Amino acid sequence: MPLIKCENVSIGYEGQTVVKDLDFSIEKGDYLCIVGENGSGKSTLVKSLLGLKSVEKGQIIYGDGLKQNEIGYLPQQTDAQKDFPASVYEVVLSGRLNSRGFRPFYTASDKKEAFDKMELLGIRDLEKQCFRDLSGGQKQRVLLARALCATRSLILLDEPVTGLDPIVTGEFYGLIRNINRDSHIAVVMVSHDIESAVEDATHILHLQERALFFGTTEDYRKSRVGKTFLGGAHDGNDR
Repeated sequence: MPLIKCENVSIGYEGQTVVKDLDFSIEKGDYLCIVGENGSGKSTLVKSLLGLKSVEKGQIIYGDGLKQNEIGYLPQQTDAQKDFPASVYEVVLSGRLNSRGFRPFYTASDKKEAFDKMELLGIRDLEKQCFRDLSGGQKQRVLLARALCATRSLILLDEPVTGLDPIVTGEFYGLIRNINRDSHIAVVMVSHDIESAVEDATHILHLQERALFFGTTEDYRKSRVGKTFLGGAHDGNDR
């Protein structure tokens, strides 16, 4: 059973339908990149997968024991997030909030999880530092650790490398690739960067209101839409 299955899903935004008739699924261990032009419905779809936005038509089915509130989420960065006045440890630990239920305090296992994820992402030495004092790349590692604390099986990343320099971007992609392959956590990433998406992803969903393509990365490279957009990327267009 897939972790998530979208059946004939349409989603609206401010009274306008932005995504129509979507059919796709995410299996355990998949690395799906959602690509497309600005305004093609990528972020709207992610919000619907998280339950932050309701669907107009069709249904989103969660399987393999996955609950909607057990999806790790790394949203697009906002200025408010960048100035968050908490320690790195507190930010990472807050990823355990949903699983805490009605318990008023974090458990020892919650705290161990936070330390383990900081260790995994190489930020254990930053635990006492204030989040807002970190570099952009460090902040994204902290938010990725927080997302990993929230889940056992699936993380959603919305444009996670925006504003990062090329070296830090490369390192961040490497982290995500390793998490996907070593921890078998499914990754769903919204990205403008089709070239990088094709390097690491197992599957591509190319949106332009509808799905122009959904399938394996290998098939995407051979498809008409894949060839068109990857050709454009090589010509220097930011798609």
